[in-house]
Amino acid sequence: MNFYATKISDKGDIAVDDTLLVKDVLCTAGSNILQGFTPLFSAEAVTRLVSVGYTISGKTHVGEFGLDLVGEFSNYSEKTDTLKGAAAELVKEGKVKAALGVDVNGAPRRAASISGVDFLKSTYGTVSRYGVVSTAASGEAVGVYAKDAVAVGEIMSKIAGYDSKDGTCQNNEFEYDYSATKDIKGKKVCIITELYEKCDDAIKAKIDSAAKILEKNGVQVDRISSDIFSLAATAWQILYTAETCNNLSRYDGVKYGLRAKEYKNIDELYVNSRTEGFNFLTKAVILYGSDVLSKNRYKDCYDKALRVRRVVAEQLAEILKTYSAVLTPACSAAEYSAYNIADAFSKVFGELEFTAIANLTGNPALVSSGVQFIGDYYKEGDLLCLANAIERMGE
Repeated sequence: MNFYATKISDKGDIAVDDTLLVKDVLCTAGSNILQGFTPLFSAEAVTRLVSVGYTISGKTHVGEFGLDLVGEFSNYSEKTDTLKGAAAELVKEGKVKAALGVDVNGAPRRAASISGVDFLKSTYGTVSRYGVVSTAASGEAVGVYAKDAVAVGEIMSKIAGYDSKDGTCQNNEFEYDYSATKDIKGKKVCIITELYEKCDDAIKAKIDSAAKILEKNGVQVDRISSDIFSLAATAWQILYTAETCNNLSRYDGVKYGLRAKEYKNIDELYVNSRTEGFNFLTKAVILYGSDVLSKNRYKDCYDKALRVRRVVAEQLAEILKTYSAVLTPACSAAEYSAYNIADAFSKVFGELEFTAIANLTGNPALVSSGVQFIGDYYKEGDLLCLANAIERMGE
């Protein structure tokens, strides 16, 4: 299967998913609506890697605007019975050292879990989003796929840091620590029982295995109960569909991308271009987002979701005062099978409970060895060290 949307170099170190811009290279974000769009500049994360000697190998397929499970609804990739993430598989096969991906609803983390590679969704604001094809700006983050925690840390150290071109980028004075080799003895990790019970036996086995290895390395592993993950999924579903509805309104067939061939007036140009350009899932997200932003629903839905975001962030912060990380599944199953796009909306949002909290609150989340660690702000180093311990024991 060809995982590249656009191949640039056979000797490239880094693959870039197709929601990040690379100068003079076709960018589609997996959508027909961006047909023929070639950017005039590269994303800041790409520029930083190139400036220190890394080579871009090519763009990888993504589901339309990164809204699906793992990239299954790209308008340009092959359709297969077993669903895999393109960037994750390239890293797994050793064809690239690492890959950059944009996490807006957990798709890169699910892909990494299924393929058995690492993916770090960074703390919100630590990596510039300049040059990202944006859908939900308040929760999306640029992250890194790699074969192990050490390699993730290497790439993250090159792309993290303040960028004045991104208004959401944190202007922190301290240097980010992405070391993965520090001692983890004495740390505490918790497993959320509600999430554990909702995944299949294969994922449960990976959680159990990770917990045993951590305990052998001197980490205390507790099981606790919490309902904030289901609350986070509902709140993020509302917020990210609303933001996506707003952001995708820029694609109208006028300035760039697909323009419908048949239209009689400007309204028909907008409608026909969007009808032909967006797939079913994207249209469903736009409609849902439009509904929660409507006059009759705004206060009960969108405004309340913003308040829930704050409550969830505060409760997660309380958990992380006691624990260095939350150990959870990244998805409900060890593999996904192909399904009809008409079922995509319910399937995607059914999986949000495992991943949405990190997008909603901005906390970092790392997938490694098929499991997920969620940690405190700017504490990616703790997550990488926990993952590294598990990876070393699994060799």
